[in-house]
Amino acid sequence: MEVFAKIIIGIIALEHLYILYMEMFAWETKGRKVFKDALPDDLFGPTKVMAANQGLYNGFLAAGLIWSLTIGDPVWAKKVALFFLICVAVAGTYGAATASRKIFFVQAMPALAGIFVLWLF
Repeated sequence: MEVFAKIIIGIIALEHLYILYMEMFAWETKGRKVFKDALPDDLFGPTKVMAANQGLYNGFLAAGLIWSLTIGDPVWAKKVALFFLICVAVAGTYGAATASRKIFFVQAMPALAGIFVLWLF
């Protein structure tokens, strides 16, 4: 993979590690600030376990993207990266359709940019 693609993948992986942190460990503090328009304030406590589960899934996305950066075979690395970027794009599109349109721009758009860059190389 080209360096630019690896940088985009790394940034997306870091974003998902941050989402993991926010949803698993800071749902009632940082999560409350991020999702203030999507969820009533009184539901952050009762949804803490659900958010932690979502955070774990975001961690798996980050792990897959990081894994793609460590694979020595460029063809295999590109295929793994594409798979996880597609997963991120689908998750971001679904989140935009069901929770907040902002999710599309924060999550799906960077993944689509990564897919496009990988497609170029």
